[in-house]
Amino acid sequence: MSVKIRLSRRGKKRAPIYDILVADSKAPRDGRFIEKLGSYTPTAYPAAVVLDEAKALKWLLVGAQPSETAKNILQKEGVMFKKHLQVGVNKGAITQEVADARYTAWKAEKEAKETATVKGVSDKKVTALKDKLANEVKVNAARAEAIAKKNVVVEEVAVEEAPEEVVAEEVAAPVVAEVVAEEAAPEVVAEVVAEVAPEKVVDEVVAPAAEASEAPAAE
Repeated sequence: MSVKIRLSRRGKKRAPIYDILVADSKAPRDGRFIEKLGSYTPTAYPAAVVLDEAKALKWLLVGAQPSETAKNILQKEGVMFKKHLQVGVNKGAITQEVADARYTAWKAEKEAKETATVKGVSDKKVTALKDKLANEVKVNAARAEAIAKKNVVVEEVAVEEAPEEVVAEEVAAPVVAEVVAEEAAPEVVAEVVAEVAPEKVVDEVVAPAAEASEAPAAE
């Protein structure tokens, strides 16, 4: 009987979990299996692997052939390297102590790399979040400044679009009042009134002044 180490899927649609199984190579993917070696969750970060390394090594040494995906998992977990070392021990190329020391060193180096990778990803996420917050602050400040400028422009436009007669009244009234107060000649007053003073200014400033100047003569 040809034996394979392969994966069998279970779990939800977008959250799969794979069982690592030893099964007859002719058995269906989700059919009968001989032994369960562990599980593999690819959606976790880093990918979560629960594996009985001793059982996996035993099956590899007796000739079980892993599928491509199962082989990648076993390599990542060091089972394939441990098998290589054990074959060397069985052939007398190295001692068991040397094999164990090499495997322990390899395992420590692997765990250090994984820790550094996870930390690096975490640091990148924190930096990206800080940059995003800083950019949002800049955007909000620029938006507030643009709104403030827009409000100033609207106020200026409102002043510039004031009715011409209102502006004329505000400008002409003090000029005419000053001319009348200085008792200028009638022709001067008439010239000033004709050039700058609207009718309302004449009614409010010139007419009362004229009446006041004619009052003593009437007496």
